[in-house]
Amino acid sequence: MKTEEPRAVTDAENVVWNLDDLVAPPAAPGVDRLLAEAERRVARFSARYRGKVAGLSAAEMKALLTEYEELIEMVGRAESYASLSWSTQSDDPARGALLQKVAEKQSQLSQQALFLDLEWANAPDDAARLLIDDPLLARWRHWLIVSRRYKPHLLSEPEEKILAEKAVTGRQAWVRYFDETVSANRYEWDGGQVTQEVILRQLYEPDRDRRQAAAASLTRGLRAIQRTTTYIMNTLLAEKSSEDTLRRFPAWISARNMDNQVDDDTVNALVTAVTARYDIVARYYGLKKKLLGLDVLYDYDRYAALPVAERRFTWDEAKAAVLSAYGSFHPRMAEIASLFFEKRWIDASVHPGKRGGAFSSSTIPSVHPYILMSFQGTAEDVMTLAHELGHGVHQYLAREQGVLEQNTPLTTAETASVFGEAVVFQHLIAREKDPKVVLSMLVGEIESSFATVFRQVAMNRFEHAAHTARRTSGEQTTENLAALWLDSQKAMFGDSVTLTDDYGIWWSYVTHFIHVPGYVYAYAFGDLLVRALYARYLSAGRDFPERYIAMLARGGSDWPTALVKPLGVDLADPGFWTQGLDLLGGMVDQAETLAAAGGRVD
Repeated sequence: MKTEEPRAVTDAENVVWNLDDLVAPPAAPGVDRLLAEAERRVARFSARYRGKVAGLSAAEMKALLTEYEELIEMVGRAESYASLSWSTQSDDPARGALLQKVAEKQSQLSQQALFLDLEWANAPDDAARLLIDDPLLARWRHWLIVSRRYKPHLLSEPEEKILAEKAVTGRQAWVRYFDETVSANRYEWDGGQVTQEVILRQLYEPDRDRRQAAAASLTRGLRAIQRTTTYIMNTLLAEKSSEDTLRRFPAWISARNMDNQVDDDTVNALVTAVTARYDIVARYYGLKKKLLGLDVLYDYDRYAALPVAERRFTWDEAKAAVLSAYGSFHPRMAEIASLFFEKRWIDASVHPGKRGGAFSSSTIPSVHPYILMSFQGTAEDVMTLAHELGHGVHQYLAREQGVLEQNTPLTTAETASVFGEAVVFQHLIAREKDPKVVLSMLVGEIESSFATVFRQVAMNRFEHAAHTARRTSGEQTTENLAALWLDSQKAMFGDSVTLTDDYGIWWSYVTHFIHVPGYVYAYAFGDLLVRALYARYLSAGRDFPERYIAMLARGGSDWPTALVKPLGVDLADPGFWTQGLDLLGGMVDQAETLAAAGGRVD
């Protein structure tokens, strides 16, 4: 049987990243040297500061934090290299072994530095406040404040060390096993065996028979590994329940909310607002069914391209579109984004063994971000490139904040990526004259936004149900998880989409449930935030781009509410989520108007 994967010629086949900036070749000895030096320095760090944190002067604390950041960067350089190298060839045992070696050493080193978090969190309030307010420590002020919030949830140092040690062979090992299992899985297609990325791409095809066949193939492939994926899911659900109990978090989502620097009530308000507007989803898919000329819209029809707008992009065309759009917003955005192409900070090739999905890894401030995606020449791929480059520009600008405050919480981490998509979409649609093509582009943008807002909140509802079920009734069967998945999806679609029984197993390829439990709502948070920001951009005048770039450069150095306030957005406003959802509803209104004017797209 053939095993070659069908690949569109996009000129991205040789777009592979250069990781030499992280570790110069030969890589394995370079990683070993980094880890050995980090081990020597962390021992010295521990001997110098253990038991003394609460009594340090501002100058001494500054020296401590400077050295601490250097240690994090040293280990982060090795970890970033091992992780990125493995992600492009997850079926390579040597790369897997290197990744595991780094993970084990990283755990050992973090245990030696664990005293810092514990001693700082437990420092007397008066002494801590003096340090937080000292100008010498202004660079780390937000980190110093946020770190103390974890005091009620921290254990003793011996207990924390045990958890860190066991995570390497526990949670981290299961996550890696999930990734390798899913990456190695193959799906029947056109007489051969293809990766998940290739089979998922077929769900966007205009040909319905092709979509249906792809959905059936995906289902068969997921069922072939369902015993493994179900067991991993159950294990990690139980592991999180155990840790939440140990750390005294009141709900399964509370730890994630704390990391995201938002409270449970704010997240509940977001989820309530989005689920209350599922009617927008049903209305849109009613329109999509008419546009496709179908009597019934099945789950495998949701992303079907309108035939009129079938368009392929080469890598160079995608690059030109994104850089042009970014440059029209602010020259600095295009300048930074161009570095990713020129200096080979992107891996966009498609090949077996490469992990699925797309991401931008910030790595460490002294280097630069790297982007991974699988480019196959579709319009969706262009938007993925725009999305990840948004992350990349954000991460690049925020490097000046240092490793402790470079990265934003997840609630604002998606701001630059979704904003980048919006800029590129408006740039492309403004140059299109054919109303039917405009309609098709608008349909694509609506579906992307729905995937970011409504689908992610529906997935949050699945996660909530799964974590609750595991905690109240024990290990869940594949069938139980499928039922919970279908219930969460049916609530979103209503009667507008008919979900097949096969669709029940599709929860099992969503990596966020495994990698970062509770993550998904942050996409909705970010999308609705960006809608408000983009509306401000259209009305605020010339100074908005400068203020936007300044906001990105601040990284995670302040609370999310404070970061976006200079742009005219108030996250504390109860009507904030409603405003963003109304804008989504307005996009559906626009699509209905265009469809009525142009008729069905044949």
